[in-house]
Amino acid sequence: MQDIMIVGVAGGSGSGKTTLTKKLVERFGDAICVVHHDNYYRAHDDLTYEERTHLNYDCPDSFETEMMVEHLRLLRMGRSVHCPVYDYTVHNRSSETVLIEPRPVILVEGILIFAEPALVDQMDIKIFVDTDADIRLCRRVVRDVRDRARTVENVTKQWQDTVKPMHEMYVEPSKKYADIIVPEGGKNKVALDMIMGCIERHLRNTQES
Repeated sequence: MQDIMIVGVAGGSGSGKTTLTKKLVERFGDAICVVHHDNYYRAHDDLTYEERTHLNYDCPDSFETEMMVEHLRLLRMGRSVHCPVYDYTVHNRSSETVLIEPRPVILVEGILIFAEPALVDQMDIKIFVDTDADIRLCRRVVRDVRDRARTVENVTKQWQDTVKPMHEMYVEPSKKYADIIVPEGGKNKVALDMIMGCIERHLRNTQES
């Protein structure tokens, strides 16, 4: 198996992590696979839907990060993993899984991935997408209403109750672990070109070795 490089993409909710990740996948295709931290939200089959809506989904304890760390270790070893799938519409883990095959570059995307030392230790490059809070809130409202069956009232309440305070407590401080800080995510062409250059060099080196 070729040398595998793990790239972490962190940042607040609605910062542009997904846009940056999509642009990298568009550029490098099958050379990249993506692992989303959100898919590792803990299952709460023991709770009702109403009870699940009141959980704090923006703190590190809400994720089964230990499973994600093990999956990244296996991928780096060249082994496939069955990644869990999270269903936002029911606030719970789905019964489905997704097969992820190892690739020369593994993108790890998530809000809190730099707040977890065990995850940070797995990463070769750490990118933090930094975007103004007002822009992030607007993007989150649009996304959650359109894609996650939420109401505007529900999204704004969750933002005030957990997203904003947890961002200030965990996400913003984790920025200090980043190797690269990217304002405005995938819309920042200069930063995107620099990141693509790093990945291109890695792919070239693995092909030559």
